[in-house]
Amino acid sequence: MISAIENRRSIRKYEDRAVPTAAVEEILRAGILAPSSKNRQPWRFVVVTGEAKDEMLTVMRRGIAREKRAPLLPDSVQYVSGALHTADIIAQAPVVIFMINPYGYDLGKTLTPEERVYEICNAQSVGAAIENMTLTAASLGLGSLWICDTYFAYPELMEWLGIPGALFAALTVGYAAESPPSRPRAELDEVAVWRTEK
Repeated sequence: MISAIENRRSIRKYEDRAVPTAAVEEILRAGILAPSSKNRQPWRFVVVTGEAKDEMLTVMRRGIAREKRAPLLPDSVQYVSGALHTADIIAQAPVVIFMINPYGYDLGKTLTPEERVYEICNAQSVGAAIENMTLTAASLGLGSLWICDTYFAYPELMEWLGIPGALFAALTVGYAAESPPSRPRAELDEVAVWRTEK
């Protein structure tokens, strides 16, 4: 598994080649096996392919256009053009997997301290599931991209997906048509502090 961690890359260009259903199911099973806070398993997956993906992209682009006019995330408007680029990446990928937290809250809801802690714990759990999925994709010879730009079309995508909860992320999956180099990582001594008894 360490080789999958070392060799995994965020893939933004995909071959026009179908991914076997068995591979997608293995990726989903890897997500389900992730650890989760209080074993809540706060994930539901929507796998989108073929013509449904075209329909989803139309909805996403409509949401991004709305975000330009009437932003739900006004402090993030400078990133909307990146969301359009993300839609173009999604268009190339043969498979898109959406991750929905069934226990999630509406974006506009003010959370109590307890709800905020649950949301943080659920986000960590879904993050662990996505990491399992990206590593499994890499071990199967597939590329993937963990996407959060779906927030710019949040209400539109949630309505289209039709599953209650909160959209946390999307994952594109396919055969890579690029081999990006690894990005720089911090050295251990730059990010880790050891505290030991004296």
